[in-house]
Amino acid sequence: MNNKPLNKVFNFDNTYPQLPVSFYSKLNPAVTENPELFLLNTALIQELGVNKVTDADLARILSGSKLPDNSEPLSQAYAGHQFGHFTMLGDGRAILLGEHITNEGERFDIQLKGSGKTPYSRGGDGKATLKSMLREYLISEAMFYLGVPTSRSLAVVKTNEPVYRETINTGAVLTRVMTSHIRVGTFEYARYFGKTEDLQTLTNYTINRHFPETLNNENPALSLLERVMNIQIDLVVNWMRVGFIHGVMNTDNTSICGETFDYGPCAFMSSYNPETVYSSIDHFGRYSFGNQPQILKWNLAKLAEALLPLIHPDEDKAVSLAVEIINQFDSIFNAKYYSLMLSKIGIDEPHEEDSELVDELLNIMQTYKADYTNTFTSLRIEGFPQNNTGFKNAILPWKEKWEKRLSKTGRGIEHAKSIMKKNNPVLIPRNQHVEEAIENADKGKLSTLNTLLETLQKPYEYRVKFKNLLFTDPDFDKTYKTFCGT
Repeated sequence: MNNKPLNKVFNFDNTYPQLPVSFYSKLNPAVTENPELFLLNTALIQELGVNKVTDADLARILSGSKLPDNSEPLSQAYAGHQFGHFTMLGDGRAILLGEHITNEGERFDIQLKGSGKTPYSRGGDGKATLKSMLREYLISEAMFYLGVPTSRSLAVVKTNEPVYRETINTGAVLTRVMTSHIRVGTFEYARYFGKTEDLQTLTNYTINRHFPETLNNENPALSLLERVMNIQIDLVVNWMRVGFIHGVMNTDNTSICGETFDYGPCAFMSSYNPETVYSSIDHFGRYSFGNQPQILKWNLAKLAEALLPLIHPDEDKAVSLAVEIINQFDSIFNAKYYSLMLSKIGIDEPHEEDSELVDELLNIMQTYKADYTNTFTSLRIEGFPQNNTGFKNAILPWKEKWEKRLSKTGRGIEHAKSIMKKNNPVLIPRNQHVEEAIENADKGKLSTLNTLLETLQKPYEYRVKFKNLLFTDPDFDKTYKTFCGT
């Protein structure tokens, strides 16, 4: 078996190789002898306008064993602050096949994850386990249907090769689709491992590809920083809305184009507690649910530092201009956060004091360990099942205040419920159900996974037949841990 081109499956138009060669390494994915198409996102195939081939050919292409026409496989170099420590990184187990152009003219990276060693593997095997790739597929698709900007998963291909971690696992390759894989860490790499000319080239490329509206601004680098800050704030506010914990918010996992990606030690919170951590490697809560806003601010400060030579030739002036942007973070984040959280309780024209309603509700939820998702759902669905009797009694005084506030809008409770329905999912990928689906799928039983994927495509609808997916064993999350899968 070899890597000779096979069919025009994708409409590739590759621009990343136009960057200096230090930003990437060209190489072919590892060849897999018996790839098997395990999971295929047929809806995404249609959205992208991918040309049809047989399942067998698609398995060969999406395992990396056969290259589609016009692909220019490469792994990207980047750096990053991992848990606050700066290091040189890069795609250690991922290869970008190319940039696919849809019929509507949209551009998407097509990346293979788990496709073998690269120059950035740092001693790793470059492979991925079936379980970890199924997790990314499941969570990324759930995020998409929740309305949170995210990478997408096109397919999972079983390699039928062993992958050695704590135990022997089944190997797999995931095809990740993303607007691009440019990260804060890409800019850190350009700043600290390249020349100013490289940083300028990357900045120009990023602006042209993602933010052409800033091209004519007086200070494009400063405009880029401000633009990225705003879209990243929108993203993390959206995480908070649905109770999502990324788990590894390193700068290399912070997307310039504002998409969630790298679904390793991620999870959804059940009982509300801002200190919630599910990541096995986050021993001090750096990336806990409630700490995500401040970590985002920290990551954006690192982007600002990387851009300093382009913001102004005088370093002191550059720092002053960058600090002016970063200092706006708290007020912008708080305004967007409370606006979205107030939408979760049906208030779309907030008054300044309304934020107290949100804070009070969250405090009661934390005290009584109330379920984050189900609490908001129960406010709009009469008779919605709630298992927490203590919380149901404790929330009554708050509900009186809330209903009184809604009455002042003159629009009634039904208007409030319509707002709440748009912002409060009924179904999220709860950790226990996710693990059960992945375990069964790893054993060849796909029905649980397929059912979960189907229900998560309509997360804002309450369907009694899926009542069992609304709850999990309350003790499960107490010891639940997620892992990187590397």
